[in-house]
Amino acid sequence: MKIALATLITAFIIAAALGPILIPIFRWMKFRQTIRSDGPQRHLAKAGTPTMGGIIFLLAFVVSAVFWGSGSKELYMILGFTLAFGFIGFLDDFIKVALKRSLGLTAKEKLVLQFVVAAVLCWLMVKVVGRGTEIIFPGIASPIDFGWFYYLFMAIYIVGMVNATNLTDGLDGLAAGISFIVFLGYMLIGLLAIGREPIVGVNYLDVAIAAAALAGGCLGFLLYNHYPAKVFMGDTGSLALGGGLMVIAMMTKTEVVLLFMGAVYLMEALSVILQVFSFKCFGKRIFRMSPLHHHFEMLGWSELKVVYSFWLAAAFSVCIGLWLTTL
Repeated sequence: MKIALATLITAFIIAAALGPILIPIFRWMKFRQTIRSDGPQRHLAKAGTPTMGGIIFLLAFVVSAVFWGSGSKELYMILGFTLAFGFIGFLDDFIKVALKRSLGLTAKEKLVLQFVVAAVLCWLMVKVVGRGTEIIFPGIASPIDFGWFYYLFMAIYIVGMVNATNLTDGLDGLAAGISFIVFLGYMLIGLLAIGREPIVGVNYLDVAIAAAALAGGCLGFLLYNHYPAKVFMGDTGSLALGGGLMVIAMMTKTEVVLLFMGAVYLMEALSVILQVFSFKCFGKRIFRMSPLHHHFEMLGWSELKVVYSFWLAAAFSVCIGLWLTTL
């Protein structure tokens, strides 16, 4: 527990220290956010805010995890795939803000890259880490072996969760705050796994350290991303957070528990799916605007009220997830 907390504090301090250094650099390099004109009108005032701030907490994550970790293959897999998904987001952000192509990578390009990384992750998890193809369902004594279908199922799950995390990044401090809470929960899951390893031979202390580093990085980033935000994480940060979350969930065999731990991410994604489906099929919208956080804004909620309410929902869902791991 002490080393995990030390990692979290280290990542927080590094992220807090990097903010005043990197934010002016982002501003000087004109890495500025563009705001969709069809979104809430009060968001138009945020145009020009520096973006790609995910670099801040990713640097904090890498430095603190490497410093406190033991250098196990599990640690470097979490580092590698978090950064791999972050790099896809970086490409998207760079094309948008530096090359001035408003949409960044096309949807097809992003999905292809994400599925390639997800496929490699699934293969390494089974063949190198020894994770196997079974999935644990809380309350059921024996895990269910999905066989070859595990690869297809998990690749879709990974890409879905990565993009759900991305959709959640729509208000100041929303994704960073929720991610801090979720990774804090996964730090505890990693620590609880020590001594009763879901996967034999996995270094669960390093898994907990990686989760703590991501939690601390998000907390430090919140100093500058909380309303009114001085910097946005961009796809660089949001895709990386989703990727890191999925690697840790797979290593702890909590893919089903993640449905509860990351319930807010999933509700954000589901709101978009339902909105598109309803409009295309019936010509009607279910929500005033999607993702879900914008719906509450359109109902008249202040941005802070929405963010704090979603943080509270995330804390509640993480508590449910932690309880499920004890079944």
